[in-house]
Amino acid sequence: MTYQQSIIEADQTIGRNTRTWSGIEAESVARMRLQNRFRTGLDIARYTAGIMRADMAAYDADPAAYTQSLGCWHGFIGQQKLISIKKHFGTTRGRYLYLSGWMVAALRSEFGPLPDQSMHEKTCVSALIEELYTFLRQADARELGMLFRDLDKAREAGNEVEAQRISHAIDHYETHIVPIVADIDAGFGNAEATYLLAKKFIEAGACCIQIENQVSDEKQCGHQDGKVTVPHEDFLAKIRAVRYAFLELGVDDGVIVARTDSLGAGLTKQIAFTREAGDIGDRYNAFLDCEEVTGIGHGEVLISRDGKLMRPKRLPSNLYQFRPGTGEDRCVLDCITSLQNGADLLWIETEKPHIEQIAGMVDRIREVVPNAKLVYNNSPSFNWTLNFRQQVFDRWQEEGRDVSAYDRARLMSVDYDGTGLANEADERIRTFQRDASARAGIFHHLITLPTYHTAALSTDNLAREYFGEQGMLGYVKNVQREEIRQGIACVKHQNMAGSDIGDDHKEYFAGEAALKAGGTHNTMNQFAA
Repeated sequence: MTYQQSIIEADQTIGRNTRTWSGIEAESVARMRLQNRFRTGLDIARYTAGIMRADMAAYDADPAAYTQSLGCWHGFIGQQKLISIKKHFGTTRGRYLYLSGWMVAALRSEFGPLPDQSMHEKTCVSALIEELYTFLRQADARELGMLFRDLDKAREAGNEVEAQRISHAIDHYETHIVPIVADIDAGFGNAEATYLLAKKFIEAGACCIQIENQVSDEKQCGHQDGKVTVPHEDFLAKIRAVRYAFLELGVDDGVIVARTDSLGAGLTKQIAFTREAGDIGDRYNAFLDCEEVTGIGHGEVLISRDGKLMRPKRLPSNLYQFRPGTGEDRCVLDCITSLQNGADLLWIETEKPHIEQIAGMVDRIREVVPNAKLVYNNSPSFNWTLNFRQQVFDRWQEEGRDVSAYDRARLMSVDYDGTGLANEADERIRTFQRDASARAGIFHHLITLPTYHTAALSTDNLAREYFGEQGMLGYVKNVQREEIRQGIACVKHQNMAGSDIGDDHKEYFAGEAALKAGGTHNTMNQFAA
């Protein structure tokens, strides 16, 4: 529906109530409706699921069409990210938001900062989804409001050409609403708990839910030690629970990301149930670290393997140990099983950003599921500089090049900045996402915790300057002056927080009697230039 059609529709509604609604303006109603296009979280989930499915199809046709996101821990951070994307690139296509369980635990729990072990209140994750979309919807309202004001100015000046241009921009307005990939950790309990929480996610607007194959009550960060996985049937029950939640709420295109932590997980809490040799439970148990026994000791747990009685290695924690060196094989089996049972995308948690390591597993998965696609964590837990400098060092060494000027263990040192090796490593980092998407089947690249780190870094820089010799200049020179010169929208922080939207509403509601904040004496006018 165009802007003019919206006005006509609103006018018809008002016309049926002429005697009592005489103070209601049809164009004001149309504007408010356009500024609130998404009425519920389910509207958002259905809309963004369609975007994500289209992007997945585009990637299947051309791996250069990969997508990206950054993790956000507050609605304002997500809003500013999308405003910046629209400013710099003119479109939000291919750019999403990521909601990290790690950042929720570290920054949003009532318990205070927590490690990534699913100890935070589970509903604070769905609350953050709702908050992110509240801020994105407000970004729409703000930007459309500015267009409406420009339209009024053009009309007042009698500039019909400009008025037509702005009307066209309103009709073709691109929303800030984009898909969110939302982290549900290991499901926060059994499959029923996962289903109930997934519904909360979806009702808040999530079209994509990421779930991992760790044990809920033993959950660890993907880049820490001590990870414990569950048998496939347990994990598949949770994938089905998420799918049921999507279907119940009418989000038929909802996307499920199945994450495997098996590469770094050497333990399992359970021996899988098996009905016959070669079934999925038997294949899971085949990775257990066992020794053949001839007798049964007190309190032992034994399994039969190839007609032999075997004792799985059980730790004092009552966890069972996998055979060393089986991580990649377990990852491949996890991924194939998940895709064959309802998952749409994969997430393989790795210990380093190495394209050939990822590609080796994806090649094996694609022998069974040809269109397998990954979401990949470009994690701040990796030392990207050191990893890629070491990769270049190793490649040069294999090629017989002279690396005597470099100490492999010290390659992070600033002493190597600007060297040929460091420059080649930086170029590989720059092209990592493009190269990995082409070679390793990565549809979506994300950084889980970027705004956690940028907030800390910028605060450290400001504190050093402001509380040091620079004083107020530390803020003005490095923050405000840069905001103005780079066109950062929130330099007009009152406008960003909705002051102008409020003024518009006051005028709708009270007409000439409206007491508006945006008058001559508003100091935000200092930033007009």
